[in-house]
Amino acid sequence: MDVATRGFWVLLLSLMAAACGPLTFTVGGPGDQRLRQTVVVHEDGWGGERVAIIDVTGMLFNSSRQGLLHEGANPVAALQEKLEAARTDSRVRAVILRLNTPGGTVTASDAMYREVLRFKEQSHKPVVALMMDVTASGGYYLACSTDEIVAYPTSVTGSIGVIVQTLSVKQGLARIGVETEAFTSGPNKDVGSPLSNMTDDHRAVLRALVKDFYERFTEIVRTRRPNIPADQFARVTDGRVMSGDEAVKLGLADRAGDIYDAFETAKRRAGLKRAELVVVHRASQRVASVHEQGNASSGVGGVTTQINFAQINLPEALLDAPAGFYYMWSPEFSGAR
Repeated sequence: MDVATRGFWVLLLSLMAAACGPLTFTVGGPGDQRLRQTVVVHEDGWGGERVAIIDVTGMLFNSSRQGLLHEGANPVAALQEKLEAARTDSRVRAVILRLNTPGGTVTASDAMYREVLRFKEQSHKPVVALMMDVTASGGYYLACSTDEIVAYPTSVTGSIGVIVQTLSVKQGLARIGVETEAFTSGPNKDVGSPLSNMTDDHRAVLRALVKDFYERFTEIVRTRRPNIPADQFARVTDGRVMSGDEAVKLGLADRAGDIYDAFETAKRRAGLKRAELVVVHRASQRVASVHEQGNASSGVGGVTTQINFAQINLPEALLDAPAGFYYMWSPEFSGAR
């Protein structure tokens, strides 16, 4: 849906809502998209070195995020841009990757994982992951690229696995007299199409892909997290979620803590006694505290779209998710209750 079409629907909904009750409508522009660093912790005796916080929030897509009246940045590109800024800044000696994400597509998760590995190889600067509210599935995949993982005790993590969600409306359409017919070049060309019935061969194709992506995920976990007990590995990689405290006990994370613990861990790995803690963010994004966590993955500082008609809340998974295979945890997306 392009901006003009989204604008039409927003206008139409606005007119409809005006007759039904109060209307709230707030739109902001993209603002200054240049990167800057804001100091959020300054230690006495600082010698010029910095530890940089890079936020990764929301779902991980290898495409631009869509809003009602704006188009956001590609989360993969946003991470690469901020890592490059940290790599080329000699004051930055370590990075904290602050994660608040349920995961996303298989390819986006893998691309971001590779960007962190590439950053470490080129810069020789340590990277520490900090798990916030949710760091699950593809978010955990990304965390595995770092040198050490600190988890808030109340963080939700795990969900190691793959999901592809299919939907068929063919039988429903037939009940109202609508028939569909596809002409394909092969029997598996319409695998997953909502206008066709899923056959056993179709299921076999999808299961093979899920198995392949799942084995890739578990191999990364096995390699990057060697402290997971062998007799617990199958259990922790069966798709379940767990708290940060439980993740530490099972070897998925190194320690429970907060942003200050992550700061101390990053300094230790970089061989620093004192440093400034800075947040890397868009110039138009307000950062006034160490706990300020913006929409950093989208890279759209200063963009606000707020529409309150009748308390309609749609999960991000349903609004943004493109078709594909996912390393992602979301009750709405997976159909869990």
